[in-house]
Amino acid sequence: MLVLLAGGASAQTPAPLQLRATPMLAEQLPQGASLPSFISGERITGRTELETVIEGDAELRRPGLSLRADELRHDQSTDIATVHGEVRVNARGDRYTATEGQLQIDAFEGFFLQPSYRFLATGAHGSAERVELHDADRATVLQGTYTTCRIDQPDALPDWILRAERLELDQESDEGYAEGAVLEFKGVPILPVPAISFPLSDRRKSGWLPPTIGLDNKSGLDLSVPYYWNIAPNRDATFTPGLMLRRGADLSSEFRYLENNYHGQVLAHVMPNDRLRDRERWGLFARHSGHYDIQAGGIGGVGLGLNLNRVSDNDYWRDFSRKGLSLTTRLLASDGSLTWSRGDFALAARALKWQTLQDVNAPIVPPYDRLPQLTGRWSKINDRGFDYSIDADYTRFRADRFWTRQPNADRGVLHAQLSHPFTRPWGFLVPKAQLHATGYRFDGPLSNGASSASRVLPTLSLDSGLVFERPASYFGRAFTQTLEPRLMYVYTPYRDQSRLPNYDSGLYDFNFATIWSENAFAGHDRIVDNNLVTAGLTTRLLDPDSGAEAVRLGIAQRYRFSGQQVVLPGGTPTAAGWSDIMLGASIGWDPRWSFDTVVQYNPDTKRSTRTTIQARWMPGPFRTLSAAYRHQRDLKSEHLDVGWQWPLGDLAAGRSELGTTRSASGGGSCSGRWYSVGRLNYSLRDSKVVDAILGLEYDAGCWIGRVVFEQLHSSTSSATRRIMFQLELVGLSRLGSNPLSTLRNHIPRYQYLRQEVTPPSRFTTYD
Repeated sequence: MLVLLAGGASAQTPAPLQLRATPMLAEQLPQGASLPSFISGERITGRTELETVIEGDAELRRPGLSLRADELRHDQSTDIATVHGEVRVNARGDRYTATEGQLQIDAFEGFFLQPSYRFLATGAHGSAERVELHDADRATVLQGTYTTCRIDQPDALPDWILRAERLELDQESDEGYAEGAVLEFKGVPILPVPAISFPLSDRRKSGWLPPTIGLDNKSGLDLSVPYYWNIAPNRDATFTPGLMLRRGADLSSEFRYLENNYHGQVLAHVMPNDRLRDRERWGLFARHSGHYDIQAGGIGGVGLGLNLNRVSDNDYWRDFSRKGLSLTTRLLASDGSLTWSRGDFALAARALKWQTLQDVNAPIVPPYDRLPQLTGRWSKINDRGFDYSIDADYTRFRADRFWTRQPNADRGVLHAQLSHPFTRPWGFLVPKAQLHATGYRFDGPLSNGASSASRVLPTLSLDSGLVFERPASYFGRAFTQTLEPRLMYVYTPYRDQSRLPNYDSGLYDFNFATIWSENAFAGHDRIVDNNLVTAGLTTRLLDPDSGAEAVRLGIAQRYRFSGQQVVLPGGTPTAAGWSDIMLGASIGWDPRWSFDTVVQYNPDTKRSTRTTIQARWMPGPFRTLSAAYRHQRDLKSEHLDVGWQWPLGDLAAGRSELGTTRSASGGGSCSGRWYSVGRLNYSLRDSKVVDAILGLEYDAGCWIGRVVFEQLHSSTSSATRRIMFQLELVGLSRLGSNPLSTLRNHIPRYQYLRQEVTPPSRFTTYD
């Protein structure tokens, strides 16, 4: 909703009119059985309540409608207007011009001859021999054209245009249908289409989608033609028959659903005969998550979850990485869970089974299946100042002993904890006690002949911290600066656990979060012996008005009074003394850029064990540059990662703005702008590019062209390479392969060149 306001101006140079929103202009048309009409012209004649004839610059207005012509005859008994010469119509922002026509005004039903049209919502326009109006949202265009490209010169041709014998345009259902059509691009017919259905906006509709074409070094040419079924607003399905030139025909399908209490999706893929592998290939992937709050009888909340991932063979993950799996996924989890909670109690039952995709050159030990896992929890928060909980877990671990070399087991765990947090604005003090009890029953003897084992371990900890604040100013900017020292002591006695098999424990990554944990291991099979203190210091610069964090600097280190003896199988004990020092910095001084770094420094060797440095610069829309350096000395890994989306320049003279946000439905200038997109992961030790995505996007306003090259390694010696081409005709369709998911998933802060915008006001083209 817009209103014109005249700014201050001199007598010589009037200031340009400015637009601003106002509630005084109503987008919704007034409702009523009879709306007033306003007429004007050079000469008006007629008969009262029967007919009105307007000659010379004739105009008839009603709310939401403006009708102009050289001559206008209005039959008031039928509410039909007949117009001749220089016909111009504006209906809720949609505009028509014609030589003559007839219109039933209230129903907006009629016809125009030799018309041109332009729709406000989509920016689509065209011309025809005749247009038939069925109502305000539906029209039939005969021997006409359709495009979303702007035409800056009177005789210029749009970059793309659809010519059709018959066009059905339905703005209410956002659907267009063309018969006897030919699609032209840059003046060249590229696709004859006897019949085509296309969306007029981004709303979903059933029908065949444009074919996608891909090319990679393993499957060769990959052609697929998806069919989309819009079952309901909250359910849809896609069926995609395809052909891989080197492998054969395949079929993929996806079903999605969204309800108030549950949602999920199912993906399936089958290739009856893969000529390269000489066998049938298939994959099945399903997700379901639901929660039901059952009030009857006070039952409580019940949840149901399903995660299913199964494939036909060990090579599926590298041959069909885009059919539902990440390229490097070799461990496929299939599990189902049933949960219940009410008040302070919660119960869960779960079954988990793994499928391990083995590689003869890099075999991996399969994880244990959990058939089943039963858990329960009772907890209280701030009960007279105390927090306490009891967690129980019973799990049956099963796996192939050929790989694990240890017996399967039934394991029971009971974990109780009690704490009393003392919190104040200036600091906190949290004494805490824990008891961890574990029992095992094995299906075979251990190395000492035992068929069962148990372990009970207490843990005591005291966590404390202070918060100091002061006003500060740096580089002319006011801040609230904090100084936050923290000290934590943890004690867990030593128990020999070397004979216990390891079913689910793993070593936590050493970072700013885990340095404050009471146990160095995830899972329940290893409880580390601790007699240590952790000290840390953090300082932050906060915006005094919003509280936004501009700078954070931190340091933390552990000191062990006695060496750590409990380790994972094959692990090395840790000696008493100082740990590595964790150093961290995070700077977000300006929303356009950020800097983060974490360094794990070994004071004995005086060298960093691990270093991560990340920076991002995003000065405007469609401009982002990110870089990361990662070094892990123990793994002999050193990588440089760079990602970007950046305009290369403008082909149109005078265009220099920083990233123009165009309409989501096209209609922008067809002058053109090139964008470079990509991400490179480079191994500094091996002096080679590991993974790469390089591409160009060309945004011409009414169409976008994309060319993207992708290389992703599936092992140290093999990689999948593919090239993706796409021509997006804004407001009509996309042709070629679709690289958008690749760009979104791999390039940090990548922005789609068609951003969603607020629908235009009907007063935008008001005249």
